Amino acid sequence: MTFTDWLMNALAFLGLYNKKCKLVFLGLDNAGKTTLLHMLKDGRLVQHKPTYHPTSEEIRMGKITFSAFDLGGHKEARRIWQDYYAQCDGIVYIVDVADVERMHEACETLQELLSNDILARVPVAVLGNKVDRPEACSESQFLHSLDIRPTGRQVPRSAIEGDRPIEVFMSSILRKCGYAEAFRWMAQYV
Repeated sequence: MTFTDWLMNALAFLGLYNKKCKLVFLGLDNAGKTTLLHMLKDGRLVQHKPTYHPTSEEIRMGKITFSAFDLGGHKEARRIWQDYYAQCDGIVYIVDVADVERMHEACETLQELLSNDILARVPVAVLGNKVDRPEACSESQFLHSLDIRPTGRQVPRSAIEGDRPIEVFMSSILRKCGYAEAFRWMAQYV
């Protein structure tokens, strides 16, 4: 074993190189969770059937390998979300900002997540997805609906009140924009 191999193994052991973490993709049904998961995995945009059973994929981004779990978003699926909380390092919560009729339900579901003690320190990236649709609400409307205070994009964890990083990203999986910033943000906290 060379010194370089030894050093890389030591850095990996300390979590400073080739870091691994578990993310859960949450949100109501039809928000874009499965589409995002597959877009990150193979770069293809494909229409998917509703998710009835949890699925997972390994996604490598830079020096981090994410084990990403898509748990589904219909009411029955939401009952099993808590089974994944204890082992997750981060949450990607996706909201369809073009579905104004379900915005209140999506925000209530997010508030339930944020009030769960098991998730008190878990970073949450909120994606306002489908901004490309004409009926999508604006970023300011979305932030008002969420009733949260984002921590900021470059804030060290030690400076975060309550010790839970949370940030909002407007995105369009269809147009391939907005979500890459969310994963770069998440990488600094996992």
